Amino acid sequence: MDGSHFRRQAPIGPYVVDFFCPAKRLIIELDGGHHNEDDTAARDLARQGWLENEGYRVIRFWNSEIGSDPTAVLERIYVELYGSREAEAAPLKHRRT
Repeated sequence: MDGSHFRRQAPIGPYVVDFFCPAKRLIIELDGGHHNEDDTAARDLARQGWLENEGYRVIRFWNSEIGSDPTAVLERIYVELYGSREAEAAPLKHRRT
């Protein structure tokens, strides 16, 4: 994505994350249906808390989102990496005072 490099199945501390962009400290996790189960959801929450306490940003997507709306997923990743697309598209106008 615009030159950002991601590592797949990257080890971070005691965990292995799905995708990791070291330059932005951004982690992307893809969750299947089993992540809806109570035990798995509790582990995910603890894991995400640890990662965030270490200074990483974590975003999660359901596997079904990847298939049903890949454009929205890519846009969310873009915004996490670079900020708002609208902010880049509409530069500030200078006023004379």
